[in-house]
Amino acid sequence: MSEFSNSELQELQSAAVDAAGNAATVISKYRHSTSLNIRRKGEGTLSATVVTEVDVLSQNAVLASLANTRDKYNLAMLSEENPDDGERLVKRAFWCVDPLDGTLPFIEKKAGYAVSIGLVQRDGTPLVGVILDPENNNIYTAVRREGAFCNGTPIVPAKGCASDVLTVVIDRSAYESWQFKQMSHIANHVASELGCNEVDIFNYGGAAMNAMVALTRPPGCYFKFPRMNESGGSLWDYSASACIYKEAGAVTGDIFGNALELNRPDSTFMNHRGFIFATDAQIATVLKRMLQ
Repeated sequence: MSEFSNSELQELQSAAVDAAGNAATVISKYRHSTSLNIRRKGEGTLSATVVTEVDVLSQNAVLASLANTRDKYNLAMLSEENPDDGERLVKRAFWCVDPLDGTLPFIEKKAGYAVSIGLVQRDGTPLVGVILDPENNNIYTAVRREGAFCNGTPIVPAKGCASDVLTVVIDRSAYESWQFKQMSHIANHVASELGCNEVDIFNYGGAAMNAMVALTRPPGCYFKFPRMNESGGSLWDYSASACIYKEAGAVTGDIFGNALELNRPDSTFMNHRGFIFATDAQIATVLKRMLQ
C-alpha cells in the first residue's frame, strides 16, 4: 500500500475543507426552518437514529465535492446516510463522512452540530481530519505529520492540570441515563489525580463537537463505555476527530489501551470497546484504569 505524499494529503485536505464548506452552505439554509422532515432510522437512542432531509442534502453536497478526488486517487467512500459497500476494505484509503453530526442539536436549533470529514488509510491510520462547526464558524483541520489547527491557529493543548477545572464531555445518551452518576464519579477521580479543584461534566452536542470541545478546553476528555449492541458510535463519528487529536499531540484509543479501530472490517460501529479522547496521556491512563 503506497504512502500518500505530503502534497497529496494537503490537496486532499483542501478538498475536504471545500466539501465541508459546501455542506455548511446547505445546512445554513435550514438552520431556522420550522418544518423539517424528521424520521428515525433503525433502533437505538434518539440522538443516534434521528435523521432529516438536511442530512441527506448535506451528504449529497459532500459527495459531489469529493468525487474528483475519488477518481484521481482511487478512494473509497463511507458516509453515514449510505450503506457500506465494503470498498473501504480494498482501496488504499477512504473518505469517512458524517454530513450532519449532531442532528438532534441542529433540530433543536442549538450549537453542537458539525460537518465531519476524515480520510482513513486502509490499515486504519487517520490521514486527514476536517470538522466544520457552522454555528460558530469554526473549522478544525489536521493532516498526518502536519499538526492540528482551529481556524488556522495551531491546537497545542497544555498538559497536566493547566486549569483548576477538568472538562469532561459525554454523549447525550449517557448524560440522560443511569450512567451519568458513574461517569461523574470517574470524572471526579480523574480530577483528583490530576490536581484539579473542579470538574465540568456536560454534553455539548454530537460526537465531533464533543471531541473538539474537550480538546480545546484542557485539561479535557471525552469518553464512552463499551456497548455490545450496534447503536451509536460509528466510524464516521470519530475518524476526523482521531486525526485532529493525534496531530495535536493528544490521546485517543479504546478503554483497553488499543488504537481506535478506524476501519473495523466486521462493522461500522465502534462502541464495542468504548473510547477515550484526552488532552494528555495522564488523563488517558487514569481513565483506562477506571473504565476497565
